Amino acid sequence: MKYGIIRFKNILYVADPSEEDLKAFHHAVGLAERNNAWLTVILVAERMPHYLTRLAPHMLPQIQIEELMAGLDRLSEWAAGRVEIETKVVEGTPFLEIIRDVLRNGRDLVVKSAEGNGGALDWLFDTTDMHLLRKCPCPVWIIKSPEPTQIRRILAAVDFDELDPPNEDAAEPLNRMILELAGSLAFLERSEFHVVHAWEAFGEDLMKSGRTAIVKEEVESYVSKVRLGHRYWLDRLLRKARKWIGSKTYDAVKPKTHVPKGRAGKVIPSFASKLKVDLIVMGTVARTGIPGLIMGNTAETILSQISCSVLAVKPPNFITPVTLEE
Repeated sequence: MKYGIIRFKNILYVADPSEEDLKAFHHAVGLAERNNAWLTVILVAERMPHYLTRLAPHMLPQIQIEELMAGLDRLSEWAAGRVEIETKVVEGTPFLEIIRDVLRNGRDLVVKSAEGNGGALDWLFDTTDMHLLRKCPCPVWIIKSPEPTQIRRILAAVDFDELDPPNEDAAEPLNRMILELAGSLAFLERSEFHVVHAWEAFGEDLMKSGRTAIVKEEVESYVSKVRLGHRYWLDRLLRKARKWIGSKTYDAVKPKTHVPKGRAGKVIPSFASKLKVDLIVMGTVARTGIPGLIMGNTAETILSQISCSVLAVKPPNFITPVTLEE
């Protein structure tokens, strides 16, 4: 691994038969080309209703598969000479078949166009996208249609749990993955690299409400100390990141750090919009004790508001609830 750069080697692109905007596919091909990676294009056909298959039990499914394969062949022709590419059509529930392919073949990245027209509110909670963001064991890159072919600005969102015991940072392995991926992409794509950590001062509103005997100066001093604590935490994390991704890569991408005050679910989407971010790299699974079943509330709040693409990362110990068996 040169200079600590993470390079994807086994990329799965999820095709859509109704897909007209091929920016996501162009991103997948370009990423595979720059990483000298193997690219697989998968298209999941929903199973036909029984009443249709009874009318023509052999002909209809075969016609459907042939039409879908023809579309994938056109994608292969476009990428010919640039990357090694394999195409496949499978039948079943899309998110299950995608995750099963990841498990069977050791994919290290899934790339997919966002469902809907690319707007923030089109990400509903029972879509294939959300199932993948919750349950896929490898990173998932959901590309929204407004995203330009060139990734100009990448934002890595990092956080920690204030309830952790002193000198223990349970979120560090996930933050490391986020920063390594975001930093590597920023280097490969020659993008601006921003790191954001939102913070709040617990109890500040109560202290300011007049229902306590705490005076204004004491509240301000407390909030200032909390701000400095979060700033110190982020600075320390970035010093570690310099070792994780390599000093040459780190110095090349020159991450710009931001510590805005406010609830992460509100601050980060607003900050990303103001900065005109093209891609947010963030963790999507909270520590729930139920592997893979519950996405963090903050993550879902952020995802429901952003209008840019997202690269979702799971903790290293994440176990998907999806199995290879039906």
